[in-house]
Amino acid sequence: MEAVILGCGTSHGVPMVACDCPVCTSNDPRNHRTRCSVAILGEKSTLLVDAPPELRLQLVRERIRRVDAVLITHSHADHIMGLDDVRRFNELTGAPMPLYGQSRALQDVRRVFQYAFEPPTQESGGLPSYELREAGAQVEVGDVRAELFEVLHGKLPVLALRVGDFAYLTDVSEIGEPAWERLRGLGTLVMDATRRAPHPSHFHLEKAVEVAKALGARQTYFTHLSHDYDYEATCAELPGGIDLAYDGLKVPIQP
Repeated sequence: MEAVILGCGTSHGVPMVACDCPVCTSNDPRNHRTRCSVAILGEKSTLLVDAPPELRLQLVRERIRRVDAVLITHSHADHIMGLDDVRRFNELTGAPMPLYGQSRALQDVRRVFQYAFEPPTQESGGLPSYELREAGAQVEVGDVRAELFEVLHGKLPVLALRVGDFAYLTDVSEIGEPAWERLRGLGTLVMDATRRAPHPSHFHLEKAVEVAKALGARQTYFTHLSHDYDYEATCAELPGGIDLAYDGLKVPIQP
């Protein structure tokens, strides 16, 4: 089993529109960051976590040919606006896509993609189809079993997950004690570190390093990255066992 980082950028993405900074104009592909998503690939099944605007491009780039369910960590635009691309899997399977999330996130999906839940007003062969499922303590998709728990994104509770020795926390500014205990003994932690300066609803670099050291995963990768970070220069300054993620990074998962 492995996790594939489909995208590791902030809501702006990198390069950012109308920016000529050294990172946005860099030729290093590791500085090109689409919006955040990860695919958990089992031997038989795939769980997609979030559906950013570049989802189609991410799936094609990584040659991911099947998705068995989607988990939405929260319903901000950079995490759901690629959900229309799910319709390709509807065509391939002939079935609705199971879509897991918190109740309020599913309500937002129903509102934003209203056309997918109502009878079409005209002939159409391109409507997505979802089966909305409120997320509980875990999601089991074939041979992929994800343990779910909440962390805070500012004042908003959002979902984080653990699969085997791998954990994924995008968009996080606070980890409460119940969640903290579920993050012990990790092989790999992928966690938010949006920018260098403090942020009201995300970990910034100094805080993320502090949390990563306290949790003690064998390897930590930072995600949800802005153009504050040049990949090579930042990795050189980070402590051992902590690096930046990049689009296309593949992480093995142990049970």
